[in-house]
Amino acid sequence: MEKNRLEAFSDGVLAIIITIMVLEMKVPHSAEWAALKPILPIFSTYALSFAYVGIYWNNHHHLIKACRRINGGIMWANLHLLFWLSLFPFVTGWMGENHFESVPSALYGGVLLLAAIAYYILQTVIIAEQGGHESKLARAIGKDWKGKMSPVLYALGIAVSLFKPWIGAIIYTFVALMWLIPDRRVEHVAAEIESASH
Repeated sequence: MEKNRLEAFSDGVLAIIITIMVLEMKVPHSAEWAALKPILPIFSTYALSFAYVGIYWNNHHHLIKACRRINGGIMWANLHLLFWLSLFPFVTGWMGENHFESVPSALYGGVLLLAAIAYYILQTVIIAEQGGHESKLARAIGKDWKGKMSPVLYALGIAVSLFKPWIGAIIYTFVALMWLIPDRRVEHVAAEIESASH
């Protein structure tokens, strides 16, 4: 099957997620600097979630570009990922509005964890469709230490958030920063596959 519709739909959903998140930040009714202070926790969670959506968009883009073809399993795995990502506006708003309290912070980590698991499932289904563990894509992903370490850190962040929510937020931020370091291996495979198809 062609992958264009899957890419276009995913891009549209991610754009809407970012739009909904930014709309959670209400404009202050006062023109003083002090009026921005109550918005800082909401802005902080928005910035973190924006980074996460950007990371997912970037990695998803390269992963789908590295596909020669898609199937029904890939489409459902992609929808599963989009489901968890679509909860970002809710958990972002709840954590920001409640100034990083325990339960909202733990739920935020829970959504991050489930999105990471969903991405791993999508990646696994795509690798299977592209030829399994001997495919170029599987070799490019390799041991995927960031992909394996992230869920462990999210679980740690969830547990810590129940007692020290700010430390949980620091752990979530650390994982995002870890993913901001570019990994060009999948990008190179995607470029090879795209040039071969022209």
